[in-house]
Amino acid sequence: MADKLMPAGGQQSEGVHVRSSNYAVDAKRLVAGQHKAQEGVTQLERTSLLDIYLDPVNRRKSSIICTIGPASIDIDTMRSLAAAGMNIVRLNFSHGDYDYHGKIIDHARVVEAENEMHPLAVALDTKGPEVRTGLLKEGLPEAVLTKGETVVVTTKAEFQKACDSSRIYVDYENMPNVMKPGNVIYIDDGLLSLQVEKIDGTDLTCTVLNSAKLGSRKGVNLPNVDVDLPAMSEKDKRDLSFGVERDVDMVFASFIRKKEDILSIREHLGEKGKDIKIIAKIENHEGVRNYDEILEVTDGVMVARGDLGIEIPPEKVFLAQKMMIAKCNMAGKPVICATQMLETMTVNPRPTRAEVSDVANAIIDGADCVMLSGETAKGQYPVQAVEMMAQIAREAESALFYRVLHAEITKMTPTPSPINESIASAAVAASYQTHAAAIVVLTTSGTTARLISKYHPACPIITITRKHRTARQVHLHRGCYPVWYNKPRREGEWQEDVEDRFNLAFRHGKNIGVLRAGDVVLGVQGWRSGSGATNTLRFLVCP
Repeated sequence: MADKLMPAGGQQSEGVHVRSSNYAVDAKRLVAGQHKAQEGVTQLERTSLLDIYLDPVNRRKSSIICTIGPASIDIDTMRSLAAAGMNIVRLNFSHGDYDYHGKIIDHARVVEAENEMHPLAVALDTKGPEVRTGLLKEGLPEAVLTKGETVVVTTKAEFQKACDSSRIYVDYENMPNVMKPGNVIYIDDGLLSLQVEKIDGTDLTCTVLNSAKLGSRKGVNLPNVDVDLPAMSEKDKRDLSFGVERDVDMVFASFIRKKEDILSIREHLGEKGKDIKIIAKIENHEGVRNYDEILEVTDGVMVARGDLGIEIPPEKVFLAQKMMIAKCNMAGKPVICATQMLETMTVNPRPTRAEVSDVANAIIDGADCVMLSGETAKGQYPVQAVEMMAQIAREAESALFYRVLHAEITKMTPTPSPINESIASAAVAASYQTHAAAIVVLTTSGTTARLISKYHPACPIITITRKHRTARQVHLHRGCYPVWYNKPRREGEWQEDVEDRFNLAFRHGKNIGVLRAGDVVLGVQGWRSGSGATNTLRFLVCP
């Protein structure tokens, strides 16, 4: 029976049918064990055909970000993390000095150099405009606060190192002006809740809503309050300058509240840092409210569920997550899901069932990357956590219905489209029509690879680039397998140079098990060297 391809304008909610007995055979290579589910006509039928006894895809499309800390900073552990599936190294600048972070960058570059066919990106995560409590009084190990008691929160500098159970210093000087009676203050990830009763100058008289113990320098959250702190502290500016000098590949910008925050970071990165990707971390009400304008100017988004789950009601977090991921998918920009994904693996060798479902659902929602924090930074089982996350991602990707996703994003794309986007869309459509085993893209900036990823091919996107930073940054986009091509250009032999790069892609595809001789491969290239020239789609056969 001939294939019945999904119409370009179709989508699942309008009853589009995707059924093909031929596709089921070839789909074993594209979606592995869950090829049966691909035969379903509706979402309900496809889900009913999922089978736990079938193997997942053999190559993961989503990327794994690992926070490096005391448990993983040594180079042997970093090698093991990379072998287990780490694609991006995260530096948390809320902790550590420049020598510490410099050491992590050095180790990452060494690990990458040992296997140049597998680029390893480095991300700088800023501390951001955080609000924190002061230090406890000397000799006081912890302050005990009891429900119903009164405590004064103050911005007076004289109490910066003299906090106790009756008075807590907070380092946000304008706090009394943005707060009002009835507002709630969360301290230490919400472990302590205070309700503001009265404001008098620099003092906020509060009622303790729950009993808790308080230590020094704990984070403070002010839900439903527009905090007027600058996007970058002086420390952030120094940290970003350090990142530019050390050639980090991307910045995870904390506590982004509006588009101007992204623009100010871009300005600070300057000419030397112009190619560094900026990922906006959405962590509060203001960021959610201004999400659309932030998305217009940022290179990508991180759903930072830690602070977000304190700033907004926890039962609303999944709604924010799904909304943000969907809008990134529609815009063709990468999105990361982060925080407490496999939290129990910090101390346990196995995750909870809920954590496994959380990771899987983030992948199914459309996240390009999933992130580990304490699990790899300070956990007892960092490598096992990466291995587990990779296994979950493979299973989740097996359950995705790529043709439906492709049809939906195609229908939503306005026309006329730019040439590079039209080529990307056509390449993905052709991959379904030809049952292509891979799409090979030759790229300078990574834009074409990003656009192809946007249109959800079922096959892998082998991305060949001469720019080392581009190869690393491509990990942000689901389905892209970057390869750094380190040979010099063949002057006067441009097409021969193109063929050399395609041949490298064929060899790499065979090496990683996604290509074999005789496979149909789609090639996407430009008509000349450099960025902005992509206009050619080729139909190739793997030698």
